[in-house]
Amino acid sequence: MAIFKTLAFALSLATAALAATNGTTPMQIRLAYAGPTGMMVSWNTYEKLDSPTVYYGAEQNSLTHSASSSVSVTYQTSTTYNNHVKISGLRPNTKYFYNLEYTNTTTPYSFSTPRVAGDHTPYVTAVVVDLGTMGRDGLTTFVGKGAASPLAPGETNTIQSLQNFQDQFEFLMHDGDIAYADYWLKEEIQGFLANTTIAEGAAVYERILNDFYDQMTEVTSLKPYMVGPGNHEANCDNGGTKDKAKNISYTVDICMPGQTNFTGYRNHFRMPSAESGGVENFWYSYDYGMTHYVQIDTETDLGHGFIAPDEPGGPEKEDSGPFALMNQQTDWLAADLAAVNRAKTPWIVVAGHRPWYISVANASSDVCWVCKDVFEPIFLNYSVDLVLSGHVHAYERNAPMFNNQPDPNELNNPTFPWYITNGAAGHYDGLDTLDRPFQNYSRYAQDSAYGWSRLSFHNSTHLTQDFIASSNGTVLDSATLYKEHKVSGEGYGNGHHGKPNWPMWPHGGPPASGGWKV
Repeated sequence: MAIFKTLAFALSLATAALAATNGTTPMQIRLAYAGPTGMMVSWNTYEKLDSPTVYYGAEQNSLTHSASSSVSVTYQTSTTYNNHVKISGLRPNTKYFYNLEYTNTTTPYSFSTPRVAGDHTPYVTAVVVDLGTMGRDGLTTFVGKGAASPLAPGETNTIQSLQNFQDQFEFLMHDGDIAYADYWLKEEIQGFLANTTIAEGAAVYERILNDFYDQMTEVTSLKPYMVGPGNHEANCDNGGTKDKAKNISYTVDICMPGQTNFTGYRNHFRMPSAESGGVENFWYSYDYGMTHYVQIDTETDLGHGFIAPDEPGGPEKEDSGPFALMNQQTDWLAADLAAVNRAKTPWIVVAGHRPWYISVANASSDVCWVCKDVFEPIFLNYSVDLVLSGHVHAYERNAPMFNNQPDPNELNNPTFPWYITNGAAGHYDGLDTLDRPFQNYSRYAQDSAYGWSRLSFHNSTHLTQDFIASSNGTVLDSATLYKEHKVSGEGYGNGHHGKPNWPMWPHGGPPASGGWKV
């Protein structure tokens, strides 16, 4: 059987030249964790594949195993098909080599499976938010009329910086706002891109998506790429674009089928929601060594009578979602956190796109008060350690917070979660100006440099967050959190501050405790 699979892979290499002309050559390769012993391998092709296949093995020259699926999907305006194959039954914390059917390269890629929950070996991960395409359609050395924040000539951008550092981190988190394809109309209005018709703009949108995913492949083909939803994934024009010179206001109504309701995002990725009881790429969780990671959705599905920013009737006018039943996200979140074994995974890190502690005015829901009402009590009740966000295109490290009050212990064993916003990764017109003076809970903030976050988990009690300047790799800000992480066993109450004190939600009861366990 192994010989047959090896021969099959050799045959796929022999047909690479044909594949280059028939549209089956793999591109936009990306990985995602799929449970403790699984890996999702995804890639795009110009043609539909009958049975997308991954060849893999523990040795570079012996890809003796294969995994296949029937998932080769597209949508109305896409120029490609999204292929997704889950590899199961892998050994934890193990390096594997892999290649794809119809590949045009003989050198295999590689990935490493996650460390098992309970492995307290130190490790590093990288975090970006609000990262768009670079070059001709995005962030470059010039901008259009009315835009700002171009790169300096020769300046290293964030995608290049991640490539430079990728040997130093285990995986990459991208907490929403991916590619910024929905800026195509804004870029045309500002004279950065050539003018097209609205119908032709659909092709520009898809071109920007493809460019971004191609640019990311050097990282995402080797490191798991764990993504979350942001408002710029929702539709083709960010919920509305205004041409002030012509006094024209465009809305989501201009978007063609395929470029609304997070369609591209839902097709392109396969996050571990099935393995964690979540919903699609919107909310899910996974373990890596000493850390339990949770991705939440601040854009839709807040439940409890609240209208989320991107939902029909929401302030962003994105007209997207909801994607589940009322209260389903918070029910799942409470059950997921209640099931965490803090003896195995003492750290809990939550990522959600929109912040609620940030030094800006509340324009365009930059401060997501409804998100605060829904999520903050749950985070406190289950002793979440770190909350990551973006949306505002700047960097601000805050004190541990609850109910607008800093924790008196600051980073020395606080009770409240630590909040960090880093939306400074970069895209066309990519930095915002924070309000001065900064909020009283702000501990470091900057809005002049592009960068990303590096999380270093030293042990069960110490975690360091560094802001890395993309231009030169220097550390512009660094802080270390100390948490005692007293534990009392598995399930509900593990690291918990007594009985939950749920907010007075306008509709529906509090999320159920207990339930599903990882």
